[in-house]
Amino acid sequence: MSPAAGVPEFPPLDASGLRLAIVASTWHAEICDALLAGARKVASESGIDDPTVVRVIGAIEIPVVSQELARNHDAVVALGVVIRGQTPHFDYVCDAVTQGLTRVSLDASTPVANGVLTTDTEQQALDRAGLPESAEDKGAQATAAALQTALTLRDLRARS
Repeated sequence: MSPAAGVPEFPPLDASGLRLAIVASTWHAEICDALLAGARKVASESGIDDPTVVRVIGAIEIPVVSQELARNHDAVVALGVVIRGQTPHFDYVCDAVTQGLTRVSLDASTPVANGVLTTDTEQQALDRAGLPESAEDKGAQATAAALQTALTLRDLRARS
């Protein structure tokens, strides 16, 4: 898997001691399972061998579960897939999930990484899922971002 244009390098992290939670939907199981595998791999490589993993049915349930987890974790990773259909439902779900996750992160002062894929086609989601034939691994990227942000916040809080 070669990195997509513009994707930064994610240096190895030592996040041991951080409490990580991952919320993953079960809709589009092959894609979500791959996203979760990528997230677990980065967590393990960063010194977190047993993150809290919670599965939910769909993307719309992710923000409320993330909110609960943000109360006692240092970082939360949200994983799911929303694929455009023939109705405006796609737009409503994508907007609600994005706004919900952002609100949770700000309200809890806890990084909540948005690894919810919002694509026009199933192939676009597969291309981002971290499968062997995928161009990207958004589960891994979201986890690296969440952990890096948690480490940054820990350092900033230690200074005050």
